[in-house]
Amino acid sequence: MHYLSTRSHQETATSAEAVLRGLAPDGGLYVPETIPAAELSDAALISLDQYALTAHILKKLLPDLPAAAVEDAVREGYSGKFETEDLTPTVQVDKAHVLELYHGPTSAFKDMALCLLPRLIAASCAACGVKEDVLVLTATSGDTGKAALAGFADAPHTRVMVFYPEGGVSEVQRAQMVTQEGKNVCVCAVRGNFDDAQRGVKEVFAQFKGTRVRLSSANSINIGRLAPQVAYYFKAYADLRKKGVVKAGAPVDFIVPTGNFGNILAGYLAKRMGLPVGTLVCASNENDVLTEFLQTGVYDRRRTFHKTASPSMDILVSSNLERLLYFASDGDAELVASLMHKLTETGVYRIPEELHKRIRSEFACGKADDPAAFDAIRRVWAKERYLMDPHTAVAWRVYEGYRAAGQSENPAVVLSTASPYKFAPAMLEALGLPVPESGFDAMEELHGATGTPIPKPLAALKYKKELHRDVIEPSAMLSYVERKAEQVRWAE
Repeated sequence: MHYLSTRSHQETATSAEAVLRGLAPDGGLYVPETIPAAELSDAALISLDQYALTAHILKKLLPDLPAAAVEDAVREGYSGKFETEDLTPTVQVDKAHVLELYHGPTSAFKDMALCLLPRLIAASCAACGVKEDVLVLTATSGDTGKAALAGFADAPHTRVMVFYPEGGVSEVQRAQMVTQEGKNVCVCAVRGNFDDAQRGVKEVFAQFKGTRVRLSSANSINIGRLAPQVAYYFKAYADLRKKGVVKAGAPVDFIVPTGNFGNILAGYLAKRMGLPVGTLVCASNENDVLTEFLQTGVYDRRRTFHKTASPSMDILVSSNLERLLYFASDGDAELVASLMHKLTETGVYRIPEELHKRIRSEFACGKADDPAAFDAIRRVWAKERYLMDPHTAVAWRVYEGYRAAGQSENPAVVLSTASPYKFAPAMLEALGLPVPESGFDAMEELHGATGTPIPKPLAALKYKKELHRDVIEPSAMLSYVERKAEQVRWAE
């Protein structure tokens, strides 16, 4: 299978090369020339376990990797790392179902991909005959960073460097990153917001001159990060089939809290591969640039940036939307390149009306600010004794509005992306309880108030030593990466 850049059909790669490069040389994102069919019968869908199902989807999307290497990556990447036997349980809450994606080693949905990505990169290196080390660059709004660090720590022939916005992640998210051990890991704060960090990483890819390593990415701009996320949509549908919630082939709606558009794009790919997805509902917080785009066809990042209780969604430049524009325009790379140029130069673009109609036919949207999300947390806990984090609460509130408007009667799955304990102060505020100054004390208070268990990796954070203290300006990211890349080994 050939992969193409979203901005030029001349920029081609095998699926293994696309995983290794992360970003295309012209700044575009790699997409399959043709989205493959999953070729899963209903009987196969409900009989395969999650390991086999994930491997099946990966082999379809990354066909240049040996099948045995993909199967090994899934088995080794997931085994023994999750706190639940069912890696991603689908739980009924009131009249909806919640897909819990946070039972992995870092208590966030990014684990579903980043437990596998180091092994997929290693398999890609072998397939492409690459001998030099791979330096994985990542910008994070909170969850990707720790998941990448945990996945790549001390992995052979790789290094990982994570940039996060100073003051733009929760106390627990920051602690997860800056306490990470490993001789091949580096964590650095950036003075600015996530968009500044993400833009800086893209500029590093475009301008990097180092010779000791080759660059790759752990963000969802990398198809190797995105592909494993497609699989859990199939898993959720299989769960509903097994429970008798839906008949074979009946549509299911998915409500997805998203900032960078990667999580919901994975659902779109699942639909294009043949999964009976009804409507994909994009849920935004107060930084509602995606909701505005879906409603109007205008993408405008020239707006006030809000720090919210759902920081992983505090994003104004949603990278994976570029892939949707490409797919929905039937591969019009020239149009996509033009739109991305306008976004860079002016901060705004408008898509053609026909393209907007196509996108609106498959996506619904809504937004919820912090008070609305907190209200959802409080009500659902009081009624259902179910605790959801602020990101999941944004999606739940949007789900409620979507259903109240009578837009669909399909069974609905709300994606839950993080443990509530990663945002314990916000959870206590939502529940109307006193909020201690320390995020770690807040975890204990939340546990005492609800009786829900604190994930073991989060509980242990309080006693870990801070190892990474660098803080730089966005303009210094390139020189920082080049300097670190030339070092033979990084200190623990």
